[in-house]
Formats: sequence, structure tokens, C-alpha cells
Amino acid sequence: MDISATLYMTDETITPVRLARELEERGFAGLYLPEHTHIPIARQSAYPGGEMPPECARMLSPFVALAQAAAVTGRLRLGTNIALIGQHDPIDLAKQIATLDHLASGRLTLGIGYGWNREEAADHGVHWPTRRALVRERMALMRALWSEQPTAYEGEFGSVAASDVHPKPVARPGRLTGPRTLIGGAAGPRLFAEIAAYTEGWMPVGGSGLSARLGELREVWAEAGRAPEELYVAVTAVVPEAGKLEYYASLGIDEVILQLPAAGETEVLKTLDDFGQYL
Repeated sequence: MDISATLYMTDETITPVRLARELEERGFAGLYLPEHTHIPIARQSAYPGGEMPPECARMLSPFVALAQAAAVTGRLRLGTNIALIGQHDPIDLAKQIATLDHLASGRLTLGIGYGWNREEAADHGVHWPTRRALVRERMALMRALWSEQPTAYEGEFGSVAASDVHPKPVARPGRLTGPRTLIGGAAGPRLFAEIAAYTEGWMPVGGSGLSARLGELREVWAEAGRAPEELYVAVTAVVPEAGKLEYYASLGIDEVILQLPAAGETEVLKTLDDFGQYL
């Protein structure tokens, strides 16, 4: 089971360059970064889990920050947890993702999700009730652009003509086009059906009930005709403690992403020292 790290990276925290170098040197598997473009002041949407961390309004663009991380590492996995792809122009985002994966030699994992902030999404033109269908279409359109041969896509929310476009994400024979893609979100039949339909796995936040939920997901995955060994599960925002990582390993979890504090170098490096016992 791989051990990676995440934090709310902002203009006030440790930099992507310093953190990426430290993670690779210490033997961590990856660095994952979340995304918010902005937080409207007049917000009625409730933050999942209680009080919204102020860092949500200060987050660096994950794709720009991960590009810096890619430039100073050679092994470290780079990922989003999660990217709000419904809030992006899909043609432009496809270019950003393909460029990052190309420059990182195929090290990108794309964690995607539907978001929780209605007001933020609305500013991007997202109609909240149809956001799940929008995200699915965004992935289909981007995969058309990533295809080896010029491929057109026509959907309810967007289209693209068959086009000559490069670079491509690093090819993964036998897998879905593009980088490994996982969906983050709360467990349930609808989410599991979407995971099995167009992604390669699940990126849940660590919590209780994971064992039963994984069994349900594996059933849905098998019913969709997907190969069991292709399902990838990365549990994110994990605060490690005695026995927790061993429990996740016993469930067959592929990757655990440990939560670092949104802080400067001194505090983050001290936390990495503490986390070294789990590697």
C-alpha cells in the first residue's frame, strides 16, 4: 500500500518545490493537491464536515503547483484530490492535463469530483442539478482530445471537432485513455455506478464504514464487466494513528494519502518527521 501526502497548499504554506523534494527524498509515493478557484463571500453552501478552513480561499492552482513539483522530482506521483473539472473549459483543461502528464512522464493521477460549493460552481456557469452529467461529459470530451487519432465529441454540454492536438498524456495500454482517473465523493449506488462507468476507482475521505462500502463498490465494478485488478482505491485526508493504516491495508486499499497541516516549512517538515514511522 502506497503512502502519499496532501495539504491545502496556499500562498502562505510551504512551497510545492520544497514539499515535493522532501516527499521524494523521504520515500513518500505521491503529492496530492485540492482545488478551489474562489469562495464567494455570500455563501449558503455548507462545508462538508463543519467549519470551512480559511485556506479554501487561498489555494494555489493544483495544476500549476504540480508542474513545479514535477520539475524537481523524478519518481513522485502527482495528483489532484480533487479537481473540479466541471468548472473548467474542457478543451483548455485537456491541454493542461496532457502537458502536465507529458512533462511528468506519466506520473499524474487525476482525482475528480462534483464539488460542494454551489455559489462557486454557479460563477463558472455550472447548473447544480446537472453537475454530475456535466463532469461525465467533460471527461468524455477530454478523452476524445487525448485519443491517438483525431476524434470528435458531441454532447449536451459541449463539443469538439476532430482535431490535431498534442501532447498526449502518456499512453497506458489496456487502460482508459488519459491519466489514471478516480472520483472523490460520498459512497452510494449512484457514485459507484459512475466510478464503474468511466473511471478507474474511488478517492474517499477516510472514515467509518469503509469495509462495507468497498464490498458494494467491488460488486458494482464486477457487474459492469470491469476487471477486479483494475479497480484502484486511494483514501485521502487520512490522519494516521496506531492501527489505522494496517486496517486500510487489510481492506486492500491501494494508496493512503496522509493529511499535512496547511502551514509553513517548519511545521510541515516536523509533521513529515512524525509521519516517517508509517512508511
